[in-house]
Amino acid sequence: MKQITTWAIIIILAVLGYRYVTTPNVPQTVSTNGECLTTAPRDRTAITLRVTTLDKNALKSMRDATAIVAEINTYLSALDVKTQTTEFNSYEKSEWNHTAQKSVELGTETTIAIEVSADNMDIIEQVLNQFAGQPNIYVGGLQMFTSAETMQPIMEKCLSAAVENARTRAEALVNGDKRHVGKLLSVTYGNASYDYNPTANYRLMAAKATAESMDAGAFGTLTSKDTNVSVKVSATFEIK
Repeated sequence: MKQITTWAIIIILAVLGYRYVTTPNVPQTVSTNGECLTTAPRDRTAITLRVTTLDKNALKSMRDATAIVAEINTYLSALDVKTQTTEFNSYEKSEWNHTAQKSVELGTETTIAIEVSADNMDIIEQVLNQFAGQPNIYVGGLQMFTSAETMQPIMEKCLSAAVENARTRAEALVNGDKRHVGKLLSVTYGNASYDYNPTANYRLMAAKATAESMDAGAFGTLTSKDTNVSVKVSATFEIK
Protein backbone atom coordinates (compact mmCIF):
# COMPACT_ATOMS: atom_id res chain seq x y z
CA MET A 1 0.00 0.00 0.00
CA LYS A 2 2.85 2.29 0.95
CA GLN A 3 4.55 1.55 -2.40
CA ILE A 4 1.37 2.43 -4.32
CA THR A 5 1.05 5.72 -2.42
CA THR A 6 4.66 6.62 -3.20
CA TRP A 7 4.17 5.97 -6.91
CA ALA A 8 0.96 8.03 -6.90
CA ILE A 9 2.81 10.99 -5.41
CA ILE A 10 5.58 10.63 -7.99
CA ILE A 11 3.04 10.59 -10.86
CA ILE A 12 1.22 13.66 -9.53
CA LEU A 13 4.47 15.59 -9.16
CA ALA A 14 5.51 14.57 -12.67
CA VAL A 15 2.20 15.79 -14.16
CA LEU A 16 2.42 19.09 -12.31
CA GLY A 17 6.00 19.54 -13.42
CA TYR A 18 5.06 18.81 -17.04
CA ARG A 19 2.25 21.36 -16.92
CA TYR A 20 4.59 23.95 -15.42
CA VAL A 21 7.12 23.41 -18.21
CA THR A 22 4.64 23.32 -21.10
CA THR A 23 2.31 26.16 -20.02
CA PRO A 24 3.40 29.27 -21.91
CA ASN A 25 4.14 32.43 -20.01
CA VAL A 26 1.24 34.78 -20.58
CA PRO A 27 2.56 38.37 -20.65
CA GLN A 28 0.92 41.10 -18.65
CA THR A 29 -0.68 43.65 -20.92
CA VAL A 30 -2.20 47.10 -20.91
CA SER A 31 -4.78 48.37 -23.42
CA THR A 32 -5.36 52.00 -24.28
CA ASN A 33 -7.00 54.15 -26.92
CA GLY A 34 -5.11 56.56 -29.15
CA GLU A 35 -6.21 59.28 -31.49
CA CYS A 36 -4.90 61.65 -34.10
CA LEU A 37 -6.42 64.91 -35.23
CA THR A 38 -5.07 66.55 -38.35
CA THR A 39 -6.13 68.28 -41.54
CA ALA A 40 -5.82 67.65 -45.26
CA PRO A 41 -5.82 70.33 -47.97
CA ARG A 42 -8.83 70.51 -50.22
CA ASP A 43 -7.12 70.19 -53.54
CA ARG A 44 -10.02 69.68 -55.97
CA THR A 45 -13.07 71.68 -56.96
CA ALA A 46 -16.19 70.02 -58.35
CA ILE A 47 -19.43 71.08 -59.96
CA THR A 48 -22.47 69.11 -61.08
CA LEU A 49 -24.05 69.47 -64.52
CA ARG A 50 -27.60 68.13 -64.53
CA VAL A 51 -29.30 67.54 -67.88
CA THR A 52 -33.10 67.29 -67.79
CA THR A 53 -35.41 66.67 -70.76
CA LEU A 54 -39.16 66.18 -70.96
CA ASP A 55 -41.12 64.68 -73.86
CA LYS A 56 -44.35 62.79 -74.43
CA ASN A 57 -42.29 60.09 -76.10
CA ALA A 58 -40.10 58.26 -73.58
CA LEU A 59 -37.51 57.19 -76.14
CA LYS A 60 -37.16 60.77 -77.46
CA SER A 61 -36.76 62.10 -73.92
CA MET A 62 -33.84 59.74 -73.28
CA ARG A 63 -32.29 60.39 -76.69
CA ASP A 64 -32.44 64.15 -76.18
CA ALA A 65 -30.79 63.87 -72.77
CA THR A 66 -28.01 61.58 -73.95
CA ALA A 67 -27.36 63.84 -76.95
CA ILE A 68 -26.84 66.85 -74.68
CA VAL A 69 -24.57 64.81 -72.41
CA ALA A 70 -22.53 63.75 -75.45
CA GLU A 71 -22.01 67.43 -76.33
CA ILE A 72 -20.95 68.16 -72.76
CA ASN A 73 -18.46 65.27 -72.75
CA THR A 74 -17.02 66.42 -76.07
CA TYR A 75 -16.34 69.84 -74.58
CA LEU A 76 -14.92 68.40 -71.34
CA SER A 77 -12.60 66.01 -73.17
CA ALA A 78 -10.36 68.95 -74.07
CA LEU A 79 -10.03 70.02 -70.42
CA ASP A 80 -7.96 68.60 -67.57
CA VAL A 81 -10.95 67.32 -65.58
CA LYS A 82 -12.33 64.11 -64.11
CA THR A 83 -15.96 63.22 -64.71
CA GLN A 84 -18.40 60.68 -63.36
CA THR A 85 -22.11 60.09 -63.91
CA THR A 86 -23.86 60.43 -60.56
CA GLU A 87 -27.47 60.09 -61.71
CA PHE A 88 -29.42 58.55 -64.60
CA ASN A 89 -33.15 58.59 -64.12
CA SER A 90 -36.15 58.43 -66.45
CA TYR A 91 -39.74 58.42 -65.24
CA GLU A 92 -43.28 59.47 -66.06
CA LYS A 93 -43.84 63.00 -64.79
CA SER A 94 -47.21 64.35 -63.81
CA GLU A 95 -48.64 67.39 -62.06
CA TRP A 96 -51.90 68.23 -60.36
CA ASN A 97 -54.29 70.30 -62.47
CA HIS A 98 -56.26 72.44 -60.04
CA THR A 99 -58.84 73.41 -62.67
CA ALA A 100 -59.62 69.85 -63.71
CA GLN A 101 -58.95 68.54 -60.18
CA LYS A 102 -56.93 65.65 -61.47
CA SER A 103 -53.37 64.56 -62.14
CA VAL A 104 -52.17 65.27 -65.67
CA GLU A 105 -49.39 63.29 -67.34
CA LEU A 106 -46.73 65.62 -68.73
CA GLY A 107 -44.55 62.99 -70.36
CA THR A 108 -41.28 61.25 -69.58
CA GLU A 109 -38.62 63.25 -67.78
CA THR A 110 -35.02 62.05 -68.13
CA THR A 111 -32.28 63.34 -65.86
CA ILE A 112 -28.55 62.68 -66.24
CA ALA A 113 -26.13 64.28 -63.77
CA ILE A 114 -22.38 64.54 -64.31
CA GLU A 115 -19.91 65.59 -61.62
CA VAL A 116 -16.92 67.45 -63.04
CA SER A 117 -13.84 68.02 -60.87
CA ALA A 118 -10.44 69.62 -61.40
CA ASP A 119 -7.44 70.69 -59.36
CA ASN A 120 -7.69 74.15 -60.87
CA MET A 121 -10.65 76.29 -59.87
CA ASP A 122 -10.32 78.38 -63.05
CA ILE A 123 -11.20 75.30 -65.11
CA ILE A 124 -14.38 74.75 -63.11
CA GLU A 125 -15.29 78.42 -63.58
CA GLN A 126 -14.77 77.92 -67.31
CA VAL A 127 -17.15 74.94 -67.29
CA LEU A 128 -19.70 76.95 -65.31
CA ASN A 129 -19.58 79.86 -67.75
CA GLN A 130 -19.87 77.47 -70.68
CA PHE A 131 -23.03 75.67 -69.57
CA ALA A 132 -24.85 77.97 -67.15
CA GLY A 133 -28.02 79.26 -68.77
CA GLN A 134 -28.13 76.70 -71.58
CA PRO A 135 -31.53 75.04 -72.17
CA ASN A 136 -32.07 71.79 -70.25
CA ILE A 137 -28.78 72.16 -68.34
CA TYR A 138 -28.75 73.02 -64.64
CA VAL A 139 -25.60 73.77 -62.69
CA GLY A 140 -25.18 73.10 -58.96
CA GLY A 141 -23.20 71.41 -56.23
CA LEU A 142 -20.12 73.61 -56.38
CA GLN A 143 -17.74 72.33 -53.71
CA MET A 144 -14.12 71.82 -52.73
CA PHE A 145 -12.84 68.50 -51.37
CA THR A 146 -9.72 66.45 -50.66
CA SER A 147 -8.84 63.88 -53.31
CA ALA A 148 -8.16 60.25 -52.37
CA GLU A 149 -4.58 60.57 -53.64
CA THR A 150 -3.91 63.43 -51.23
CA MET A 151 -5.79 61.85 -48.35
CA GLN A 152 -4.07 58.42 -48.36
CA PRO A 153 -0.56 59.40 -47.13
CA ILE A 154 -2.06 61.79 -44.58
CA MET A 155 -4.28 59.00 -43.25
CA GLU A 156 -1.35 56.56 -43.02
CA LYS A 157 0.72 59.09 -41.09
CA CYS A 158 -2.21 59.86 -38.81
CA LEU A 159 -2.74 56.15 -38.05
CA SER A 160 0.89 55.86 -36.93
CA ALA A 161 0.48 58.97 -34.78
CA ALA A 162 -2.65 57.47 -33.18
CA VAL A 163 -0.73 54.30 -32.22
CA GLU A 164 2.07 56.41 -30.71
CA ASN A 165 -0.54 58.35 -28.79
CA ALA A 166 -1.90 55.07 -27.40
CA ARG A 167 1.65 54.03 -26.37
CA THR A 168 2.17 57.34 -24.56
CA ARG A 169 -1.04 56.84 -22.62
CA ALA A 170 -0.06 53.26 -21.77
CA GLU A 171 3.33 54.45 -20.47
CA ALA A 172 1.59 56.96 -18.21
CA LEU A 173 -0.60 54.18 -16.79
CA VAL A 174 2.21 51.75 -15.91
CA ASN A 175 4.87 54.25 -14.83
CA GLY A 176 3.19 54.59 -11.46
CA ASP A 177 4.00 50.93 -10.81
CA LYS A 178 7.62 51.36 -11.96
CA ARG A 179 6.86 49.37 -15.11
CA HIS A 180 7.41 50.08 -18.79
CA VAL A 181 5.52 49.42 -21.99
CA GLY A 182 7.01 46.81 -24.32
CA LYS A 183 6.12 45.69 -27.81
CA LEU A 184 2.79 46.28 -29.47
CA LEU A 185 0.73 43.07 -29.31
CA SER A 186 -2.40 44.13 -31.19
CA VAL A 187 -4.10 47.19 -32.57
CA THR A 188 -7.62 47.80 -33.82
CA TYR A 189 -8.48 50.57 -36.22
CA GLY A 190 -11.57 51.98 -34.60
CA ASN A 191 -13.03 54.71 -36.76
CA ALA A 192 -12.12 57.73 -38.78
CA SER A 193 -14.15 60.76 -39.67
CA TYR A 194 -13.53 63.19 -42.48
CA ASP A 195 -14.97 66.64 -42.77
CA TYR A 196 -15.71 66.29 -46.47
CA ASN A 197 -18.61 68.73 -46.37
CA PRO A 198 -18.08 71.53 -48.86
CA THR A 199 -17.22 74.94 -47.49
CA ALA A 200 -19.77 76.35 -49.86
CA ASN A 201 -22.55 74.61 -51.74
CA TYR A 202 -24.16 76.71 -54.42
CA ARG A 203 -27.41 75.55 -55.96
CA LEU A 204 -27.17 77.56 -59.15
CA MET A 205 -30.34 76.58 -60.93
CA ALA A 206 -29.37 78.26 -64.17
CA ALA A 207 -31.78 80.51 -65.99
CA LYS A 208 -31.02 82.18 -69.30
CA ALA A 209 -29.28 85.15 -67.72
CA THR A 210 -27.30 83.20 -65.10
CA ALA A 211 -23.95 83.42 -66.87
CA GLU A 212 -24.34 87.17 -67.46
CA SER A 213 -25.70 87.92 -63.99
CA MET A 214 -22.89 86.18 -62.09
CA ASP A 215 -20.30 88.72 -61.04
CA ALA A 216 -16.60 88.02 -61.52
CA GLY A 217 -16.03 87.59 -57.79
CA ALA A 218 -18.50 84.75 -57.29
CA PHE A 219 -15.74 82.19 -56.90
CA GLY A 220 -14.03 84.35 -54.32
CA THR A 221 -16.64 83.25 -51.76
CA LEU A 222 -15.57 79.60 -52.08
CA THR A 223 -13.01 79.32 -49.30
CA SER A 224 -10.47 76.50 -49.25
CA LYS A 225 -10.68 75.52 -45.58
CA ASP A 226 -8.81 72.26 -44.99
CA THR A 227 -10.56 68.94 -44.43
CA ASN A 228 -10.61 67.88 -40.77
CA VAL A 229 -9.42 64.28 -40.18
CA SER A 230 -9.96 62.29 -36.97
CA VAL A 231 -8.54 58.77 -36.44
CA LYS A 232 -8.96 56.52 -33.39
CA VAL A 233 -7.28 53.19 -32.52
CA SER A 234 -7.36 50.67 -29.66
CA ALA A 235 -3.95 49.14 -28.87
CA THR A 236 -2.63 46.48 -26.50
CA PHE A 237 0.99 46.56 -25.29
CA GLU A 238 3.16 44.17 -23.29
CA ILE A 239 4.13 45.35 -19.80
CA LYS A 240 7.78 44.90 -18.81
